[in-house]
Amino acid sequence: MRALVYHGPGQISWDTVPDPAIEDATDAIVRVDVTTICGSDLRILRGDLPEVKPGTVLGHEAVGEVVEAGRDVHHLRPGDQVIVSAVSACGRCRECRNTTLGQCSAGGGWILGNEIHGTQSELVRVPFADHSTHRRPQNVPLDEAVLLCDVLPTAYEVGVRNGHVSPGDTVVVVGAGPVGLASVIIARLYSPRRVVVVDLSTARLEAATRVGVDAAELPGKVIADLSEGPGADVVIEASGEPDGFVLSTRAVRTGGHIANIGVHGKPVTLHLESLWRKNVTISTGQVDTSSTPWLLGLMRYGDLPVSGLVTHTFPLDRMEDAYEAFAHGTTTGALKVVLHR
Repeated sequence: MRALVYHGPGQISWDTVPDPAIEDATDAIVRVDVTTICGSDLRILRGDLPEVKPGTVLGHEAVGEVVEAGRDVHHLRPGDQVIVSAVSACGRCRECRNTTLGQCSAGGGWILGNEIHGTQSELVRVPFADHSTHRRPQNVPLDEAVLLCDVLPTAYEVGVRNGHVSPGDTVVVVGAGPVGLASVIIARLYSPRRVVVVDLSTARLEAATRVGVDAAELPGKVIADLSEGPGADVVIEASGEPDGFVLSTRAVRTGGHIANIGVHGKPVTLHLESLWRKNVTISTGQVDTSSTPWLLGLMRYGDLPVSGLVTHTFPLDRMEDAYEAFAHGTTTGALKVVLHR
């Protein structure tokens, strides 16, 4: 088969590699119909995650068809259309029973495209397939279904839920990439008073306006007003940049929440000299994808308007071009880049 292989920092190529095979009885093999690129893939490419070994097939998001299932896979069979979760979950360990699937202690968690070969390929081996896939309803388009692998659960679980977004809140989202804008869309379900997005890219600020924010701006007056006034009830840090985190601490109100979504590859300064008395809660987290069934229901019945998050499509064999477009999203306008078989 063909797949996108990581060869070390700054080096990827679309190569011929062996087809995956069933290795454990709980595995399934899925033919990839749609996959996409995540910001964490770019961080791997930059060398920010040195634990990812050269030779690894990247990617952890896919929608496709089951072609083979191990003998201990009970809820899938060949021909089923499935959404492959970014998180693999055994379903039996203490962490999985507590729905913290991202912390699975039995060999799961974020392993696709990280510890084992991932989804940016024609076929992928999915461990713990019964607990790591979801059936795709026919009325959910492929390009929207792939957002349920990672982007939407991350925005909800690590951003909106961890930040305790509530009716009447002022919410600031720092970083208008795919996860930041998904956070806006889901936060709106909770009737906030105001949602503000901050980004350095005018193209991404325009995208934020299209998804319905109340203000979209470069770091400037709104943030200055918030930092000097009552502040935001919730700040969702989705940039993954040190300056974005510092800006979040300036914008949050006394007693407010900072929900850190961004994957930080560099040290971040925590200004406790100005925060120690503010009673601020800062949360971080690995997505669990336990919310995927709920989000899938919202999408299925038209209550989650996410089609605008997909801005670019490519055939699977143009993976390197897709990486180039996504890596320069602040100038190309690329948000979620989707690749089709």
